[in-house]
Amino acid sequence: MNHVMKISLGVALLFVTLVPVAHADEFKLSNNQRISCSRGLSAGKLNTATCKSYAYLFNVKTSEYFRCSVSLALTRDNKEVINVQTDGGCVKKPRIFETDSNYSFDATETEPPNTNSFFGTGGYAVWASDTTAQKIRGCIIISSGLGSDISKCLEMTFQ
Repeated sequence: MNHVMKISLGVALLFVTLVPVAHADEFKLSNNQRISCSRGLSAGKLNTATCKSYAYLFNVKTSEYFRCSVSLALTRDNKEVINVQTDGGCVKKPRIFETDSNYSFDATETEPPNTNSFFGTGGYAVWASDTTAQKIRGCIIISSGLGSDISKCLEMTFQ
């Protein structure tokens, strides 16, 4: 019986050491969250204030990321709050680099609509770097005004 236990323990140990360890993806929140608010005022009528914020959740292994947004709209008259609505969610975006590695990441939004935008509501910039090599990409994503976003990334050169 003792011999069977030793063999079983040896086989289990061998199995554990031969099976590759599955590494879970690691996600990091960008350090650059912004908020913009606007309001509509009408004397004696309803007033509405709307705020929107964006953040980015980055997969440091694959360089895929999620663009997340949250918004709040508040409607009131001169005496009370009539309605509060919230909305939000995250949308998965494509990889910035083709291969897995260990990446760092940050992103920033344009200012509120109509300040830096020719088409639609503006855009955002994404920067990602490989922390194991001298490699960085900058990406600009803007609204085309035709229902789709235009996204271009450029590999940086070092001089």
